[in-house]
Order: sequence, then structure tokens, then C-alpha cells
Amino acid sequence: MTSPAEVISGDLPTRTGISIGETVSFPDQVLILLKYPPSSPLLTKEEFACVYFSPNTSQKSYSSPLSIDGEYLGHQIVRCEVPPRGTIASVGLKARANHDLQPGPTHDWKSLAYEALIDRDNTTVVFVKGLNLRSGRPSNASKFECVYGSGQLVLRSEVVSIAQEIVRCKTPLSILTRKPNDVKVSVKIKGRGVLGSIARPGLWAGPERPILNKHMVCVCTMLRNQARFLPEWVMYHARIGVEHWFVYDNNSDDNVEEVIGLLMDQGFKISRHVWPWIKTQEAGFAHCALRARDFCKWVAFIDVDEFIHLPYGDRLGSVINNQSSRHDVAELRVSCHNFGPSGLKQVPLEGVTVGYTCRLGIPERHKSIVRPDKLDPTLINIVHHFHLKDGFKHVNVDRNLMVINHYKFQVWEVFKEKFYRRVATYVSDWQQEENVGSKDRAPGLGTRAVEPDDWSSRFCEINDTGLKDWVVKTFSDPLTGSLPWQQE
Repeated sequence: MTSPAEVISGDLPTRTGISIGETVSFPDQVLILLKYPPSSPLLTKEEFACVYFSPNTSQKSYSSPLSIDGEYLGHQIVRCEVPPRGTIASVGLKARANHDLQPGPTHDWKSLAYEALIDRDNTTVVFVKGLNLRSGRPSNASKFECVYGSGQLVLRSEVVSIAQEIVRCKTPLSILTRKPNDVKVSVKIKGRGVLGSIARPGLWAGPERPILNKHMVCVCTMLRNQARFLPEWVMYHARIGVEHWFVYDNNSDDNVEEVIGLLMDQGFKISRHVWPWIKTQEAGFAHCALRARDFCKWVAFIDVDEFIHLPYGDRLGSVINNQSSRHDVAELRVSCHNFGPSGLKQVPLEGVTVGYTCRLGIPERHKSIVRPDKLDPTLINIVHHFHLKDGFKHVNVDRNLMVINHYKFQVWEVFKEKFYRRVATYVSDWQQEENVGSKDRAPGLGTRAVEPDDWSSRFCEINDTGLKDWVVKTFSDPLTGSLPWQQE
């Protein structure tokens, strides 16, 4: 915790104009935010080195960055390994000898306001780590207050609502009239200190003017290193009626930006949002709901290994309209069928919808398609569904009309990535000896990414080729039989 005045810290300029704005320390890496002069081109990964200073000596050590990202809220992200004990992480510019940037203020990820945006009702929505609030229910807003700072100016304001990792603040009028990027916002627990902050409420949640012709159906997803699966997922859902994709990139290093660019060149409407914050899927989905609200009538929250299957071959918009004919329906809950490796040991070149055809018999959990303008202002969600405004309800969709094929247990090469880190806030990482009986985990695997001898034949109770048959019929090239997403 810090004092209100310490919420504000300036960037430290260098002779090149590039400076380190902020540094965030994660358990397994350090995230460094670089600030550039206006209109300056961003440097590439090969032009950077991670530098580790010893404060009490002139000694330094160097390593290559783990990865970088392009523009992120006016900064560029450089990811470095955790500094050796007693050192501080910074960045050096290889093209300029002895040009190591001055380290910036460092924040502990465990206690940090990390994102903020101003909603259309002029409240500020702040995303925070470190409050340790209970999942799925609002907390007592009177125990907290919001703190805004710019230079020497520090203002406090009322917390309108607080739940999980999302705080909604009453924005002071003087903040609304300033340049948002000049302001930071944080949260204070009354009687204690203020959370550290890198959150600048500079991203307005909606367009300046209302959009008259909203997309009927959009999709929000969060991914890490799923680039090779994106083309099939996007092309398939476009065919059944999805019009826009909001992709939250959670620290990918597999050229996903390039893949998204190629899909956009083919006419698909995809918005990539860099989301570097670990174990924050619920917050990311809430953030996405706010962004999508003014562009989309309905938004599906699904993963890249989840495909909405319409057994009767209907259009998705038609099914949604039929299921939500009552004005008070604001959420459709869709059951999930979990598919297994289906006897495969290598990634199927024809894609997941054609390659994996054997699943478990009983559906598990559900995913939701929601009206984002009818969500409760707290934005409470538990990944699978949101809380709705008073007076609105959900409908459980019949599996014969719509179901999600969840290709959860793929070949081991793909599945083992789930051991790296779970994205949901309230789900334990699989390496940890916590909640080992959770349905989130694969039965019998334990906490180590070691392939069982019989992995390829597990999770197979029912042979289900419904979606495969439709995909082959709809997408196959009549001359070659190939599918549009297949790699040569």
C-alpha cells in the first residue's frame, strides 16, 4: 500500500526520448512499459536488452527480452525475466552503446490498480488486484474510496459499487475535464493505504455517437498462444452469423497479431486488445462487455477451443431471436459437450471440428450469450455467466437447438499448455495442490504435465460427428476437399 501522493509518479526521460513509464513485477516475469515521443516508430525485440542493475554497485547483467508487444495505451510492453535478488530490471537499447534506460517505479502485481476506463454514465471503472474480495457477490462500498491524482493534485471520490476485482467510482468533474492520460486512479481501503496504480482512465468505453445498426452477434475471447487455431474458429463462426470478434491477447508470443491481420485482410472484423494481466479473465470479460456494448446487440463469451454448434443448421441470430422473444431475456446459457483426443496423437491438420469426434456423454457447465447493455453495473461474472440488471433473466437453451462443442481435451501437445497458467482469477493453477477435485481440471492428471499412456483414448464415450459433417459439407473445396484454414 502507498500514500495518496505516491499514486502519481512521472516518467523519466532519456536523451532519445524513450523512457520507462512503469514496471510491474509478476511472479514469473517483469513487465516494463516504455513511453515514446509522439510519432516515434516502435523498436523491435532484437533492438532491446533486459538490464539488471545492482543499486549499490556499478555491476550490470543482460538478457534477451522474453517478448514484446506493440502499442498499449500509449506505451510499448517489454517482458523480462525476474531480476536476480538485489537487482532492479530495466531496458537497454542495443543500437546505442551504454544506453541503458533509467529504471522506472516498480509495482507489485499482488496489489495494483492496473486498468481503468470512463463509462458512459461518467463513472470510472477501475480494475484492481489485491482487495481479495469474495467471488460472485458485491462488497460493502462504504469501506473504500477512490483516489485520483495528477501532478500534485489528489482528489478522493465515492465508490459506487465494488465486486470481485472491479470498482466503480464517481468521477470528479475536474477529472472529466482534464486530459485522461494525465490522471491516475487507485482505490483506498479506509483505515489503510492506497493500492499502487498504473491505471489511467483514458479509454472511453463507447463511441462518441450512438451506433444505429449494431452487430447482431459478437464474440469476446481471451487467449494465449492460440494463433494457429484462430482461422478455423473465426471462419466457422462467421459462417453461422458472428460479425465481430473482440480478442483479448493475454501475453501471446506466437505471432497472433500477424494471424489476426491476415484474417482482417480477408474481411473479418476483429479487434485485438493487449491484456497483459495474469489470472484476470473475469475482469477481462467485464472490460470487453463495456467495449462491445455500443457495437453489439448480443455477445458470446467463449474460448478459442469452443464452437457454437447449431444442430439444425440455423443461423445464430435466428436462434437467439427465437430464444429471447420475451423482452426480459438478457442471457442465453448454452450447455457444453467436452470432446477428447478421439484417438489422435498429432494435431489434426483439418482442424478441431473435423479431427475430434468423440466426447463425454454428459454436458458440463455452460457458456453465455448476453445482451451487454443489460448487465448489472457491478459487472460481476464467473466466466460462465454474468449478473443481470434487476428485471432481466436468463434462459437455458435446449441442446437440440444450440450447444457448444468444447474441444477441451485435445492431443497432449496442445492440452499440456493448460498447465502453464489458468486465466481465471478464482481457479487454481494446475501445478498447485489446491482444489485438485475441481471440474476445471482433467480427472486423474494431478499437478504435473506428464502425458498418460492412454491419453489419446480418454474422454471418449459418444461418437459425435454432427458438427464435423456440417463443416465438411459447408467448407470443403469441391476439387481438393481441403478446408480454408488448413496449412499447406
